[in-house]
Amino acid sequence: MFSPSKKLDHLQTSVFTDLSLRKKEKELEGASLIDLSIGSPDLPPPPFLKEELMKAVANDFDYGYAITSEITFREAVCHFYQKRYDVTIEESDVLQLMGSQDGLAHLALSYLDEEDIMLVPNPGYPIYAASAELAGATLHPYPLNEENNYQFDFSSLSSEIVKKAKIVILSYPSNPTAATATRAYLEEVIAFATKHQILVVHDFAYSELLYDDLQPLSILSIEGAKEVAIEFNSMSKSFNFAGARIGYGIGHPELLKPLAIVKSHIDYGVFKPIQRAATIALQNPGTFLEDQRSVYKKRRDTLVHSLHDIGWDVPSPKGGMFLWAKVPSHFDSMSFTLAALNHGVIVTPGMAFGSEGEGFVRVALVQDEPNLKEVAKRLKPLFTS
Repeated sequence: MFSPSKKLDHLQTSVFTDLSLRKKEKELEGASLIDLSIGSPDLPPPPFLKEELMKAVANDFDYGYAITSEITFREAVCHFYQKRYDVTIEESDVLQLMGSQDGLAHLALSYLDEEDIMLVPNPGYPIYAASAELAGATLHPYPLNEENNYQFDFSSLSSEIVKKAKIVILSYPSNPTAATATRAYLEEVIAFATKHQILVVHDFAYSELLYDDLQPLSILSIEGAKEVAIEFNSMSKSFNFAGARIGYGIGHPELLKPLAIVKSHIDYGVFKPIQRAATIALQNPGTFLEDQRSVYKKRRDTLVHSLHDIGWDVPSPKGGMFLWAKVPSHFDSMSFTLAALNHGVIVTPGMAFGSEGEGFVRVALVQDEPNLKEVAKRLKPLFTS
């Protein structure tokens, strides 16, 4: 009777829906499944964060609308960025969000008109493209692959695309590819964006999951970035606080202002006890981040080595919480995913993240080491000729 908006035409979730239905069918059949498809932390938040949250929810005065963020939270973000990333910011440079996806989802709405172009990574986290579709703007995916080392040369774009481009989205460490970027590359992107007046948006959600002595690289540490860039980060992956929905955007107040205006018409802020708990975590994480990084590194090494043992030559990522694995040549990404499901392992087909993801699957490091070893055993028949 009522037709949905045409903006939803390209927002079908058929791959994820299909996987979910097939998973339920297998479970009803009694199958034992190891799910490595969802990038949601399986580990708990640090005890001190939970303790602060429990204390805060007992305060009867914290149940009203938050409206805006607590200044103590914004100051804690400033402290965290100075200590962890050597980036100096003011509390006015921080916009609190209900997770970084909140900001990513609404940024296009706050900046783009129909004739404007958003440059998004292909493959890339689905909300990037979805945000442009919902805003009614034009989407231009740029390829990330082994050939360009997952670092696209924006100077190769046509002058027509560059002229209409208003936002470019980056993500390092990347979801889904787990790729990391060099400082030299980010300097090139900032120089390009400055020359052509394009807003750079950096999704930094996996900032604390870096391995092999690689250090986190905030785009705001690049000279000139504060004039043309916004960085999104959150508590979800760093502190296993995903369900609490709290994150932040960082940038010059004038760059954040359009998003803040849109947000002011959408919600009434983050529950204050969640803000208080997040503030404590950012102010003094202790050894939690280092300890957690060690857990993920061990998981990475265990799974990569176990997969190598069965003949799957999967590269070892330098960051993030995923493996980006090329499937054997006689599979495409979806047929491999379904074959893995039949052997009790759930992964995500790369084509769900864009055309450049075809031929790959994303494998999340969200199970303990014994289960990851079991994954290799279950998948071994797919690599036995």
